[in-house]
Amino acid sequence: MTEKVLMKGNEAIAEAAILAGCRHYFGYPITPQTEVAAYMAKKMPKIGGTFLQAESEIAAINMVYGVASTGKPAMTSSSSPGISLKCEGISYLAGADLPALIVNVQRGGPGLGGIQPSQSDYFLATRGPGHGDFHVLVFAPASVQEMADLTGKALHLAWKYRMPAMLLADGTMGQMMEPVALPEPHEAFGTDNPWATTGTLMAREHNIVNSLELAPEVLEQKNLARFERYAQAEAEECLWEEYLMDDAEICIVSYGITARISRNAIVQARKEGIRVGMIRPITLWPFPNEPLKAAADKVDSFLVVELNMGQMKEDVELAIRCRKPVDFCGRVGGMIPTPDEVLDHIHALAEGRR
Repeated sequence: MTEKVLMKGNEAIAEAAILAGCRHYFGYPITPQTEVAAYMAKKMPKIGGTFLQAESEIAAINMVYGVASTGKPAMTSSSSPGISLKCEGISYLAGADLPALIVNVQRGGPGLGGIQPSQSDYFLATRGPGHGDFHVLVFAPASVQEMADLTGKALHLAWKYRMPAMLLADGTMGQMMEPVALPEPHEAFGTDNPWATTGTLMAREHNIVNSLELAPEVLEQKNLARFERYAQAEAEECLWEEYLMDDAEICIVSYGITARISRNAIVQARKEGIRVGMIRPITLWPFPNEPLKAAADKVDSFLVVELNMGQMKEDVELAIRCRKPVDFCGRVGGMIPTPDEVLDHIHALAEGRR
C-alpha cells in the first residue's frame, strides 16, 4: 500500500510535476497559488532543475515557450489575473503546437477582485485562453489527491497531443491539506522529439518553432490539422465521475470544491427519499457531453452548482440540447455555497417549485 503524506494542494501539484519529469518552472507569485512557486524554489535546485521567478507573468509564459520548443517539459502557475496576462503566450504555445502545463488556482474577480476561491475562469479556460481558434486540455481536480494525479496526467496528455494543458483548481483546493499518495516517478516525455529545436548536427533539416504563417492557405491547413488532434482528444480523453445516477430524477453537475459540497447535499437528500445524483466533469475540456446527453433521457431536471454566475450551466444546456430544465446554484466573490443551500435547491426541484 502506498504511504500517504499530508500535503497542501499547491504543494501536491509541484511535487507531482517533479515526479512526472518536469524540471523547468517559471512563475510569479500571486495569492492563492504562491506555494507552488515556493515549493519549486526549494526543490528544483536540489534536483538539477530550473526555477526562475520571472519579472512578470508575461515573461514567465514566454520562458515556458522557449523551453517547450526544445522538447522538454515546462510549467508555470498563477491565479486568475496572472493567467489573463499569460493568455497571449498560451495562444502562441497553441499556435506553435507546443506542450506545456499551466496551473490556475482561481481567485474571485473580475479585475484584482479578492483572494478568496472562485471558479469564474471557466469560460477563459474552456473557450481557449487567448486569441485565435484553439483549445487547451482543462482538468478540474476535486481533492488534493486529484491535484497530484491530474498534474501528471495533464503533462502526459499535453505531450501526447502537442498542446497546452491547464490544471484549473480554486483557492480552496490549493490551500486545503489532505492525505495524498504521491505517484511513482516516471518519465513519459522521451528524447526523440522530431519537432524540437535541439540542434541538428547536420543530420536532419532544421526545425523552426513559430506560430506565424503569412500564407493563408498554409495557416488554414495547420488549423485543420490541429483540430483533428483536438477531435481525437475529445474522443479519447474525456473524464467524468457519476455518483448515484442509476435511478436519479435530478442530476447535479458540478466540479472541484462545489462537487464535494454537492455530494454532502445529495447524501442528505437521499435520506429524505429524493432521488438525486451527480455527474462531475473531471475534464472541462473536453467536456462530458455524452454522459449528460444520456442522463437527459432519464432525469427530470438538472442543477448546476459552481462558484460563478452560471458559466458551466451554458455547456450543460448545450450538451443536453435544452431537452430538460437546468437550474443553477452558485455563489461569487469568494463565497462558497453550503450543503444546505444546495439542498434547498434540490427540495425546490423535487417539489416542482423551480
